[in-house]
Amino acid sequence: MFSFEHRPKIMHFLEQYSFDVLIIGGGITGAGIALDAASRGLSVALIEMQDFSAGTSSRSTKLIHGGLRYLKQFDVSVVAEVGREREIVYDNAVHVTTPEKMLLPLYKKGSLGPLTTSLALKVYDRLAGVKKNERRTMLSAQETSALEPLLNQDELVGGGYYVEYRTDDARLTIEVLKKAVEYGALCINYAEMTEFLYHKKKLVGVQVKDHITGKTIEVHAAQIVNATGPWVDAVRQKDKVADNKQLRLTKGVHIVLDQKDFPLKQAVYFDIMDGRMAFAIPRDGKTYVGTTDTEYEGDIAHPFATQEDVDYLIAAAKTVFPTAKISRETIESSWAGIRPLIFEKGKNPSEISRKDEIWTAPSGLMTIAGGKLTGYRQMAETIVDKIVKTHKYKHASPCITRELSLSGAKGINAVNFPDYTAYKAREGVQYGLNYDEAKMLVQKYGTNVDALFDQVKYLHEHGSTMPLALNAMLLYGIEAEMVYTPSDFFIRRTGLLYFDIDAVKRYKQQVIQVMQQRLHYTEPQKNMYIAQLEQAILDATNFVEEGV
Repeated sequence: MFSFEHRPKIMHFLEQYSFDVLIIGGGITGAGIALDAASRGLSVALIEMQDFSAGTSSRSTKLIHGGLRYLKQFDVSVVAEVGREREIVYDNAVHVTTPEKMLLPLYKKGSLGPLTTSLALKVYDRLAGVKKNERRTMLSAQETSALEPLLNQDELVGGGYYVEYRTDDARLTIEVLKKAVEYGALCINYAEMTEFLYHKKKLVGVQVKDHITGKTIEVHAAQIVNATGPWVDAVRQKDKVADNKQLRLTKGVHIVLDQKDFPLKQAVYFDIMDGRMAFAIPRDGKTYVGTTDTEYEGDIAHPFATQEDVDYLIAAAKTVFPTAKISRETIESSWAGIRPLIFEKGKNPSEISRKDEIWTAPSGLMTIAGGKLTGYRQMAETIVDKIVKTHKYKHASPCITRELSLSGAKGINAVNFPDYTAYKAREGVQYGLNYDEAKMLVQKYGTNVDALFDQVKYLHEHGSTMPLALNAMLLYGIEAEMVYTPSDFFIRRTGLLYFDIDAVKRYKQQVIQVMQQRLHYTEPQKNMYIAQLEQAILDATNFVEEGV
């Protein structure tokens, strides 16, 4: 029930049944709530007006990290909570989460000295419950430079070395949703909540417009949850008895360069002159740098990097990596995401807490906002506990997500995953892939790779208009991950628009052709989806002036 072939059936069930929980929003927060509730035995529906993770959940720094920078703001509770959650997210999804050693270079005039950093990292290790073999190490200037030769050597006095986790945020969201679907949740994208339904001033359901067919249905539920991230306020305004909470939206931009221009060996967390911190991270032959943190009042659905955003990151990176070729011309791609933060009067964007908050309106609408990617599971557990208590659901079992493997992760863990990857990669070679292609598929899809290998075998025998691995990912995306548009595929299921934009330009026509055959696009639909993809490519590569 997570294929576009099943879409009419999903819409039928949504209309026919009343649910324990209806979640509005298909980002990581909504996905986490769907999984937690469904795995406890509750009946669950989830609707998303765009594609799953099309908002903030595909536009983050792509790190499962404990928020070391929040320690500088003395936000100890946030550090402690998300620090502990890092390990849980990793253990439950090793195929989409990778340990990443992080280097924190220390300079004579930097905001952190060796003693302060050592103490901060020690506190961080303690709060986050970091494993013994992953605890911080303090390095000399020589050791720091050896780890990352591109670093500015002037006034370098040493470094801190600690572990974070790199992830693919959009794929993490999809794997959570697929697991929720395994437990019976009905999850659908391109289905927008247009109106709330009431009985005696209490919410009993919503009107939903299917953007694929144009049809409108009613979906009923005992509890409706607003987990729409940056759209939280817009959804609450449709509630006739909305309360007075308010979000503050900030924008974070990342830029991507090829390793030939920015040959970073080691992930680095570095000071910026304005007192903020930024990341430079090597990934798949690229290096990406982020992030900005500025107030945002533009189109929530289509944030993009401006010249000012890009110039800020270039200047910040060149201070620490002076020999790297970092310029507007060498940037291959970029992305911008919106952070939905709880409004705090008098604070600038970087100072606002990333703590999540849950509140219930008089109508019964439950809203969750704020929070971080890393803390999605804990946020979901908290809100479902609240739902179970509010409605006295006797049929709900206790939360099990702390030790629940996500889709693609059953039976694999940090210890056996390297051997599993090598074994399955060799198997993939027998079906017509080269070793690196097969390894990439295993690392991206985990134990679901067998379904992709089935596609590869078929394509190898019957011919393919594009590389076998890419074609297999596309067919699997349509059949098992609710892919409907080329942007769904290139941005949120594969990340290619960000980390291999040349491949997007090279194969977009073949991908669109296959999708039209499989999904039976009308000619206007095909043209619209082509235009969407072209706009996404433009947004990622063309930096306009501020305010234009």
